[in-house]
Amino acid sequence: MEPNKKKNQWPAFCLGILLVGVLIQAAGWLKGDRLVFPDVGEILQAFFRLLGVGSTWRQIGTTLVHLAEALAVSSVAGTVLGLAQGRSEFLHTLLRPLMAMLRSIPMIVMTVIIMVLFRYEQVPLVVSSLMLVPLISEATCEGVRRIDPELVDVYRMNSGFNARVLFQVYLPLMAGYLKQAYVSAVGMGIKLVVTTEYLVQARDSLGKAVYSSAYFVEYAEIYAYALIMILLAVAVSELPGAIGRMVEEIKERGGST
Repeated sequence: MEPNKKKNQWPAFCLGILLVGVLIQAAGWLKGDRLVFPDVGEILQAFFRLLGVGSTWRQIGTTLVHLAEALAVSSVAGTVLGLAQGRSEFLHTLLRPLMAMLRSIPMIVMTVIIMVLFRYEQVPLVVSSLMLVPLISEATCEGVRRIDPELVDVYRMNSGFNARVLFQVYLPLMAGYLKQAYVSAVGMGIKLVVTTEYLVQARDSLGKAVYSSAYFVEYAEIYAYALIMILLAVAVSELPGAIGRMVEEIKERGGST
């Protein structure tokens, strides 16, 4: 049922992309400036031209590595902090100011601070991870608090909190919250990564490519890079679900044989 529902959403998603193109076209017409708002055809030409260049794929790879590292670090740190906050009201109150600061601090301020403390090549990872931690920790904390207390009492009758309880009780019951947090973290994470790459001029990255396009006033390329980033965010956010469905299909086939 779920796969069919997602398939039915693809026409609407494609229409949404078409709507964005119409808005860009309309903005160029209203502004009378085709330099800043180029034709959609020109953007698509730049898009396919960039995909045919090897350096673009190196830039995509560098940005994806930064994104994967930031998601991994923030997921581990956010889940640990969220579990602690959900299980202890004292820790939840203690960490609330820190989470509020990380959630609300302007990214440019965070980037400048991290640029002083770390090497430039580490800035995209550190900044993105720090700013994604509150998103993961809040979802984890809320998931812990929403668990039925009776289920918690059942495992407490047999053992204390340990790794087995975490993976067999807590994480499955929090899956919905974590999935939603992951989807949000991917979209936010790729924006954070590319922006920090832009600010520190990270070598062979999409952020550096956007900077170069802006420097040479190639706005069609900037929109093309934006389209690449959107497609990357959609693909990465759908990846865990696709892997899960493949695993379920393999299990069903194995069980039927």
